[in-house]
Amino acid sequence: MVGHVDHGKTTLTQALSGTWTDTHSEERKRGISIKLGYADTAFFRTNDGVHYSKGKHPEGEEDSIDDLQRVVSFVDAPGHETLMAVMISGASIMDGALLLVAATEKCPQPQTREHLAALEIAGIENIVIVQNKIDIVSRDRALESFNEIKEFVNGTIAEDAPIIPVSAHHDVNLDMLISAIEETIPTPDRADEEGGLMYVARSFDVNRPGSKPNELKGGIIGGSIVHGSFSIGDSIVIAPGRRVNQGNKTHWETLKTKIDGIKGGGVSLEKAFAGGLCGIATPLDPLITKADDLSGQVMAREGELPPIWEEMKLDLQLLDKTISSNTGEIESIRPLQPNEMLMINSATATSVGTIKTIKSKKVTIKLRLPICARKGSRITLSRRVGSRWRLIGHGTISG
Repeated sequence: MVGHVDHGKTTLTQALSGTWTDTHSEERKRGISIKLGYADTAFFRTNDGVHYSKGKHPEGEEDSIDDLQRVVSFVDAPGHETLMAVMISGASIMDGALLLVAATEKCPQPQTREHLAALEIAGIENIVIVQNKIDIVSRDRALESFNEIKEFVNGTIAEDAPIIPVSAHHDVNLDMLISAIEETIPTPDRADEEGGLMYVARSFDVNRPGSKPNELKGGIIGGSIVHGSFSIGDSIVIAPGRRVNQGNKTHWETLKTKIDGIKGGGVSLEKAFAGGLCGIATPLDPLITKADDLSGQVMAREGELPPIWEEMKLDLQLLDKTISSNTGEIESIRPLQPNEMLMINSATATSVGTIKTIKSKKVTIKLRLPICARKGSRITLSRRVGSRWRLIGHGTISG
């Protein structure tokens, strides 16, 4: 779920899944998403061909396993401009996207434009555009909004994406939206993938304050398996790991542990495959996993870990335009400069890097926090414009 702030991403996630993903205290206080929110649901179809989500049979009947189409996971990404890095993290672990545009505001809003650019960089081509809040605009404004959306996506990766008008607040037209998702965002075939690779997006300490020592549970990590599978009992490595300070020197040590339990779609599993979201129970000290401290790390089996980069060479591709921090207008992107500082996003990882060398479309960046990623992975680049980080392009790790 991507789109401008307050265009209805969290409300639509709840309408489709029954889960309200803004659970952080600051999110509830401010009324916006700050962290990635997760929700699982299932899509069904009646004998008459009407699509519906789990627990919302159009005739009030119980869900039938015979009508089950597939189980899906949603990532509710923040829309606020200061949380672009979090949004890019969400896009990197998904197979498709719902781009929300509220009919009540002119399209495109600044983050609508940036989020679409981020989807293009992340290589997400399966997109459904959701025209939300049609219940509080006139018919003329709904048509005007539709035409604004068509003009905005013309020539972009979402040019042929279906546009589905809905009211997430009143559950209007959700059957047509689910039908469009089923047609537009297929489940990739990952049956032959070997090994295992997971992007860690959240990590938790699930113990309540005051728990007795014999009741303590190990740390939990959550995210998306993007390659292969993992089973209970697997020996795993989490990288870059933790920072270790020795005197004046600092180095990073990978975390080695094993899988004690797996949960996905609200049920316990013996084995989890690529696709969807899951939680992994480990015997790690919960102090290590508390408060998303392992967010941005990569999990793999021992011997299958991608390289850890403290300095990386990128094949560079800058966008043509960005959004001015002061006026909100579109402006050209100036070339990168030596010693310039950029925000770097690789899957769920965020770091800051300084440009060491730049020659034509090749750049070398020294990272403040190391990143674990495969060679050939896409990296997004953001530049500080005024007080904001603005997406300016991407690169591919070449060495």
